[in-house]
Parts: sequence; C-alpha cells; structure tokens
Amino acid sequence: MKKALLLTALLAAVGAAQAQSATYMIDKNHTAVTFEAKHFGTSTLRGRWDKKEGTVTLDKAAKTGKVEFTIDMASITTGSPQFDGHLKSKDFFEVEQFPTAKFVGDKFTFNGDKVASVTGELTLHGKTNPVTLTATGFNCYENPMLKREVCGGDFETTLQRSQFGITYAAPVTPDNIRLLIQVEAIKQQ
Repeated sequence: MKKALLLTALLAAVGAAQAQSATYMIDKNHTAVTFEAKHFGTSTLRGRWDKKEGTVTLDKAAKTGKVEFTIDMASITTGSPQFDGHLKSKDFFEVEQFPTAKFVGDKFTFNGDKVASVTGELTLHGKTNPVTLTATGFNCYENPMLKREVCGGDFETTLQRSQFGITYAAPVTPDNIRLLIQVEAIKQQ
C-alpha cells in the first residue's frame, strides 16, 4: 500500500513538473536578427536577416529551457543590394553552400524569474561554436489580441567571425561582429 501511494505521489510530481514546461513559437513579426560590424575601423555597418524561425521550450519553475532558432542566410539585407550580394558570396557567408545558420541553446540562467542568458551552439558557415546570448528586458505578458502568453526580450553576443571560417579582409576589417536578436515567442496550446 505504501509503495502504491509513493508511486502515485511520484507520478503526480513528475506530471506537475512536466506541466510547468511550455513551448513557444517564434513570432516572425516581432523578431529581428541584426548584426553590427566596423567598416575599416570607421563607420558601423548594419544589416539584418528577414527570414527566421524557431521554438523555445521554457520551464520557469525549474528554470530550464531549450531554444532552436534557424536563420535563412540568403535573406540578408543591408539596404545595399550590391553589398548584400557580396555578403552572400564565398568571401563571407557562402549562402549557396551554407543556406542556414542555427542556434541550439539549452543552458539557461535566470535572474529571479527572468531569463538572463542562454548558452548553446551556433552553426554558421559549416562550423559550430559555443555562444552565450545575454538577455536584457526579458518578460512574459498576456497578449490581449492573441489571448495567449508571449515571452521575449533582447539578446546579444559578440562573435569572432574567424571562428566560423569567415576571414575575408582580415585584419583590416575587424574580427568581432555584434549579433543582436530581438525576439518574441507565442505560447502554444
């Protein structure tokens, strides 16, 4: 009898723990992926990728989660079609050979009940390296139009492009690239 009660309590605890975990789909309309890079030590070049998708699984109680985020590298835009073409070429992203970049993160840190950072691996240009995205402004809210919870924030990191085999114009063009991800994700039912 005690074993049956213990097993029932254990199963209930496991079920309650799993019930805390929720899946969120990236809201493409409220998510932006941009980069900043110095141009020959002078002005800052900026660009973005327009096509992205992903999911976030978040367990706020256990303070765990997982992110899978994919970027269509051919969707890069800087406002200059000529420069966009150069960035898509073999000199930089080689989008024909490496059409996507993917971040998979499963190490979350929290500051109270807010996500503070996500660490995982970024695969870009055929190479995979560890990356930590630092969060600011993370929050969840009930979206009045969708009648569902939405979570998001601003995440950023600085990448060394040479770690991903992108070395064109080095060392004249700096190795460090600032990556900024503004993201909102909608809780799935």
